[in-house]
Amino acid sequence: MPDLTELYQSIILDHNRRPRNFHEMEGADRRSEGHNPLCGDELTLWVRMDGDVIADVSFLGKGCAISKASASCMTVAVKGKTRAEAEALFARFHAMVTGTHGENETPAVESTASMGSLAAFAGVAQFPIRVKCASLAWHTLRSALADAGGTVTTE
Repeated sequence: MPDLTELYQSIILDHNRRPRNFHEMEGADRRSEGHNPLCGDELTLWVRMDGDVIADVSFLGKGCAISKASASCMTVAVKGKTRAEAEALFARFHAMVTGTHGENETPAVESTASMGSLAAFAGVAQFPIRVKCASLAWHTLRSALADAGGTVTTE
């Protein structure tokens, strides 16, 4: 397991140092803001939809390495997905980082294999205080997809 842990740490560090889709988006259909007052994480997320598909997504913000890396990985993972696919991915990611699963779902530990680089956040479940850091961008995406506006907070 040490090699896997090192790989996951390197993914998080890489996405924190060189976040993907880290820019303000012109021509976005949706915009939402997220704030985690406990850690100080803040982000603004832009989404451009093409019908029911996430054509493009970007973010800007500041915060801890987990928050920034999670937002970066999320933008890569949801680009090109339908709204329903993004919602399903959110549910799987949230189950993984909280260490929970529903009655008819595969336990979170077993489902990480299909999560790609998002599996790097599986260890967050061991640190409940960091769950909000890892999930802030995802909650902000849900708000943007619902076109709810306003600020999403983890409190």
